[in-house]
Amino acid sequence: MEPKSPSKAKLPILGFFHHFRVLKSGIVIVLLVLLLILIGYYYLIRNPRFPTYFTVVIDCGSSGTRVNVYEWMWMSNRNPELPILLHSFPDNSTKNHDRKHGCAYHCMQTEPGLDQFVGNSSGVRASLEPLIRRAEKWVPYERHKATPIFVLATAGLRRLGEHIASRVLDDVEGVVKLHKFNYRKDWIRVLSGREEAYYGWIALNYHMGVFKNSSRLPTLGLLDLGGSSLQVATEIKEPTAGVFRSNIGSFEIFADSLPDFGLNEAFDRSVAMLSHSHSRKGDLGIYEIGHPCLGDGFMQNYTCHGCLENKISSLHLFGEPNWEKCKGLARAAAIKLNGEKMVNLIGGSHSVARFHALSGFFAVYNLLNLNAEEANVSKIWEKGEQLCSRSLTGLTLTNMGINQNQNQNQNKKYGDFLCFRVPYMVSVIENVVCVGDKDIIFGPGDVSWTLGAALVEGKDLWGVDASKAKSISIVSYFGFKRLIFSPYFVFFILVILLFVVYRSQIKLPMLGRKPRQHYSFGPKRRPV
Repeated sequence: MEPKSPSKAKLPILGFFHHFRVLKSGIVIVLLVLLLILIGYYYLIRNPRFPTYFTVVIDCGSSGTRVNVYEWMWMSNRNPELPILLHSFPDNSTKNHDRKHGCAYHCMQTEPGLDQFVGNSSGVRASLEPLIRRAEKWVPYERHKATPIFVLATAGLRRLGEHIASRVLDDVEGVVKLHKFNYRKDWIRVLSGREEAYYGWIALNYHMGVFKNSSRLPTLGLLDLGGSSLQVATEIKEPTAGVFRSNIGSFEIFADSLPDFGLNEAFDRSVAMLSHSHSRKGDLGIYEIGHPCLGDGFMQNYTCHGCLENKISSLHLFGEPNWEKCKGLARAAAIKLNGEKMVNLIGGSHSVARFHALSGFFAVYNLLNLNAEEANVSKIWEKGEQLCSRSLTGLTLTNMGINQNQNQNQNKKYGDFLCFRVPYMVSVIENVVCVGDKDIIFGPGDVSWTLGAALVEGKDLWGVDASKAKSISIVSYFGFKRLIFSPYFVFFILVILLFVVYRSQIKLPMLGRKPRQHYSFGPKRRPV
């Protein structure tokens, strides 16, 4: 028999596994290096020591008090006047977290407005404390002392007058000083209507990216409908009386506020109109008023602020549905104030790509559950006709086909008054601000004037901290960039790659040459 020789296939297989192990080790080393690079990048961008900043803005409105928190970062290659908004709170995750403080178009809210707490410091505290505590959870604890808090009131406190409003603001300051956020007395104040409109315009155009582009983009016009007032702001082609220059960018801005044209004030005005001719005393001596925009089943005790001239304040309001009368009443509430027709606020002098209708406009539109491509005034009017021209008997959110993906309590509140608010909203657009023929977008729903207030009110603070933030961010970014592209780092990577190639190289046979055969030279065995 022939002596056994080592397997001719086994040696190449062993060699293959040897080279494979070396190659695998090299790949692991390279991957570890890349992982370290990614960790370093993540650390620079997302670590709390990276220069991000927070701003807290509390909106003290007529219908409730709301809180917003904004997280910012400076970047050297962007608009040097403005920081980059990294995150805003409340966000989508907050909406389902606390239904108790939910609202239609601002998520975190306490009710009623602070104007209801004159001389009631405990009521002011109960309104503010849950909002500030929520802001403390959104802002990292170690940032609290460096984070400014602005408490800015709008139409609710404006109508009280300066002296009475200052008493409420003193109670507000007493609550704010109990927390660690950075505040100054002049950061707790009542905004003028013009400031509120201007801040809304800044917020909208910043959110939509108008200020980001180095080239001059057409700005967007603002229509913002609150509970008590209506804000209008737009860029104007030619400077006229009442126009001012924006301190962010170089824009000539018209901004104004109509103090009695909010949704709640308008409905109250409609009740006051009805009190002249449709009120009657009930069996218990309480005045009763039937409203044509309310359903048959609606009954509610109501305090009418506009009925004082008729010596009626507390009354019983019930539904007396009549769609034609409802349309006429809503239109009268929109275009009549003290018997005078409102003039065209904007005329043909605006210079905008389109208008965006926010807050109350968006809340009503959102309930109608229209598709995005159907979002125009005529479609809203058609949907209102479709829903409200019925008998309105048993009017509910379900049988009206209304969007119920929001807070149910807020849906019910808006749904009860929807058939007044739809024609009123359309009348405001067409007959008050006279932009019914323009391109109008309803939303976005997450834009609030508080974003503009954080940018404008905090601009002096950005001026102090910006150079520090920018210098740190530039050093961090370019230091990391220098590390990645430095010759030492490149040399280190090349050495690893050369080592892997050297250890895993496989000698391939040359073309035209037969592979060498391996023989076994062991001792021959004699045949037996």
